[in-house]
Amino acid sequence: MAEFHQIAGYDVVGTLGQGAASTLYSVRDKDGNVFCLKRVVKKSPSEQRFIDQAVREYEVAKNFDSPLIRKVHKLIRQRALIRTSEVLVVMELVDGRTLETVKFNGMGSFCKLFHAAAKGLQHMHEAGYVHADIKPNNIMLTSAGAVKLIDFGQSCKNGTIKERIQGTPDYIAPEQVKRKAITYKTDLFNLGATMYWLLTGSHVPTLIPKKEAGTGMQINSDEFRGKLRPPIEADPACPPALSNLVLECVATDPADRPAHMQALIDRLEIAAGQAQRAANEAVGTPPDAG
Repeated sequence: MAEFHQIAGYDVVGTLGQGAASTLYSVRDKDGNVFCLKRVVKKSPSEQRFIDQAVREYEVAKNFDSPLIRKVHKLIRQRALIRTSEVLVVMELVDGRTLETVKFNGMGSFCKLFHAAAKGLQHMHEAGYVHADIKPNNIMLTSAGAVKLIDFGQSCKNGTIKERIQGTPDYIAPEQVKRKAITYKTDLFNLGATMYWLLTGSHVPTLIPKKEAGTGMQINSDEFRGKLRPPIEADPACPPALSNLVLECVATDPADRPAHMQALIDRLEIAAGQAQRAANEAVGTPPDAG
């Protein structure tokens, strides 16, 4: 039977997914406009952090106006007595897939996609914010081929020092684990770790210990950083400029990463040029053609 009910005056079209203390719905307003609605319900005091993240997502995302960033339209608080027990976040409905499930049509396509993702992050940086949780499932590719950055629950002002460790273990930057200042260069690391995984099929070792597959040995970036395989070794089709850029992005010391997002964007353009020349050579097209 088709699901039909209302939440805060919105008709529920369907359920999109569920997470910790939250459910995502596709909904329609009285004018026929369709949105994504995130519903976060606090059932115990320990779940207050999920309420806080949803409120933060709205407070951060309302500062952005870019087609590369998911728009967040409205925050609705539901209260029990005087305390917030439920939060609804009304967002742009994005028809697409996350990068966890996307297959790239060559290195040129890869560079183009991450060029757009970097432009979205640059827009956030210009507004004074760090995303702080870039990973494959927080970058979407729409059915029309456009890039959308999503999920701003861990985003913060540049220079923020958080009270607790926040981030995704396979993509988290050293400064996030050490609870140092979160800066624009944190996004460079997270983005570099995302590119590394997509290019090599392996994760960059981070400061959150984990066991190396098949050995039972605890690994971290101090032990295994020297063994980090350049992307070009994993895939010879990877442009040298892209391979070098990714390794710089995941440098342990933020000072060794690219200076800013624009520097990464410029180098992605160089990598895209290398990918195009390689593609031309593969089919025998003269270098100056097209």
